[in-house]
Amino acid sequence: MTEWEKRIKEKKVVVGVLGLGYVGLPLVREFTSAGLKVTGFDIDEKKVRTLNSGRSIIKHVPHSQVRAMIKSGLFKATTDMSLIRKVDAVLICVPTPLTANREPDMQFIVKSSETIAKNLRRGQLIVLESTTYPGTTREVVIPILENSGLKAGKDFYLGFSPEREDPGNKNFTTRTIPKVVGGLTKTCKDMACSLYGAAIAKIVPVSSLEVAEATKILENVYRCINIAMVNELKIVFERMGIDVWEVIKAASTKPFGFNPFYPGPGLGGHCIPIDPFYLTWKARQYGMATRFIELAGEINTNMPHYVIAKTIEALNERKKSLKGAKVLVLGLAYKKDIDDLRESPSIELIELLRQKGAKVDYNDPYIPRTHKQRQHDLKMVSKRLTAKMLRSYDAVLISTDHSAYDYKWIVKNARLVVDSRNATANVRSGRNKIVKA
Repeated sequence: MTEWEKRIKEKKVVVGVLGLGYVGLPLVREFTSAGLKVTGFDIDEKKVRTLNSGRSIIKHVPHSQVRAMIKSGLFKATTDMSLIRKVDAVLICVPTPLTANREPDMQFIVKSSETIAKNLRRGQLIVLESTTYPGTTREVVIPILENSGLKAGKDFYLGFSPEREDPGNKNFTTRTIPKVVGGLTKTCKDMACSLYGAAIAKIVPVSSLEVAEATKILENVYRCINIAMVNELKIVFERMGIDVWEVIKAASTKPFGFNPFYPGPGLGGHCIPIDPFYLTWKARQYGMATRFIELAGEINTNMPHYVIAKTIEALNERKKSLKGAKVLVLGLAYKKDIDDLRESPSIELIELLRQKGAKVDYNDPYIPRTHKQRQHDLKMVSKRLTAKMLRSYDAVLISTDHSAYDYKWIVKNARLVVDSRNATANVRSGRNKIVKA
């Protein structure tokens, strides 16, 4: 440990980040800002070329920051996995999606572990950051890494530190969000804490790998359940003629015992729609049924269907069928002011509209065109907003409430606005055109 800490202090430790997406790239930024050299690993050759040219691939890490990292000589991206041998630590930042049956899809963690095992050397620190069920690091990662002939906790060191990225959050950055760290052994934990401590403001050590894994699951289950509650209340209050948004605003004035959560067209992002199901899957191995979590997941999953039903109802009142109607979806990202469309409810809304015969376009100032995803390939290009263009649609569906949108202007020029985000709350003129969903 003394030698490890000395090398970190002298900026002689080389960090490897495996997976250069929404989790990996911000980590690269923080370690290079701290003066440590970083090698970024990714299987996407186009992404690697883009980064090495000094251009970013995600909105909240600007081009200027990537250029600075490249120019400093502290960062280089590569697809050559054999270079893993030359780094002192490897931070695994790969996706953990669900299968079609809502079970954990571990292929990216498994493949990453296999790749590292082929290049593992004595003394290296390996840390998994991908959100997953408690037990993954011990049960999945260790056996694969030990196929190298090296022993975890003795020949190499192993930790788990859950990512806590929140794209678009202006109050917190990767550096200022406290970092939870667990290790296989005390030495493993201490080494990981020392490494992250060089780049992150506050480190939160925990007693085991499993506690660190469970911490992130708890955070996301908490949000999933509370969002499901307000989504259900939205539907209930709508039947009662009560505006759920006004209710939440009033309840938020209570200075204790209440935290506001907001309804929407469904859950998005890589964490909240997925991670609770990792826990429900693992709980079944212990003979436990997580009914509360599964019910929340069911409510959130059904929200896009509710939004479509409200759209159909609004069109019917205007003597228009959804089949053959022209619908413009505003916002493709899963939340406002970002360019991340992972698990975005907008994707499902577009697919549901298409299935019902609507002619669908979208606009998103941060996503000029769609790209192929694991389960979706919309093959669409963002349409430029003009007054004439808005008037040509039978309905404009607000799915993501980007700050860049002028909602007064949108309502003024649209025939019908279906608002799933309360984005038009401050619009006074043209209220008869607005339907809350």
